[in-house]
Amino acid sequence: MNKRKEQHVHDVFESISGRYDRMNGVISLKMHTLWRKDMMKRIDFQANANVLDVCAGTADWTIASAQHLQGGEVIGLDFSERMLEVGREKIRKAGVSNARLIHGNAGELPFAAETFDIVTIGFGLRNVPEPHLTLKEMNRVLKPGGQALCLETSRPDNVFIKPVYSVYFQRVMPKLGKWFTGTDKYEWLNESTVHFPNKQKLARWFEDAGFEEVNYCSYAAGAAAGHWGFKPMPVKEERE
Repeated sequence: MNKRKEQHVHDVFESISGRYDRMNGVISLKMHTLWRKDMMKRIDFQANANVLDVCAGTADWTIASAQHLQGGEVIGLDFSERMLEVGREKIRKAGVSNARLIHGNAGELPFAAETFDIVTIGFGLRNVPEPHLTLKEMNRVLKPGGQALCLETSRPDNVFIKPVYSVYFQRVMPKLGKWFTGTDKYEWLNESTVHFPNKQKLARWFEDAGFEEVNYCSYAAGAAAGHWGFKPMPVKEERE
């Protein structure tokens, strides 16, 4: 099942890569950029930090992180080469020299343990075959004390907002996707969101993956959520 999901999601993003940014702006009413900016306020960027952006897509978060650094490097990783092609052109136009994109698997990150100070993933965790494994991999490649952040679609808790949310994601959003992209493959966003856990459960997933001080916030009345946590520092043994 996971392999089928991975191939399906890959095909979706390969087919919509050239229209992905425009469609994201339409679906979120361009609020996703504000959500990301708010999430970045929660990061203590050190000048020479090494940052990994998992499921980087067209590199929005990769570029934003790189622009915050005085030194260091940001690596964006994604499994869609066509999405990365769009991202590389955006990096070139932004004049960012401390960011690069690579092709890779979020469930098997091609980096040694304790490599990065910060790891981000934006609107990608719901698309990977095994989200638990991706979170564990993010933890593995973080240095002790390093921070992981996730921005993702979610589900409102408010009983008055829930019906509006359901109508939008189940009926309006797929039609917008088909209109703007010329394909019905954007129905995947609704499917993946419906089956993705709410923010409370995702927080527990972070803890299960080994993160501590896990917290989260809601955006757009709960239609999206930001989660973050830290890799524990090693426990010092007391000398007798």
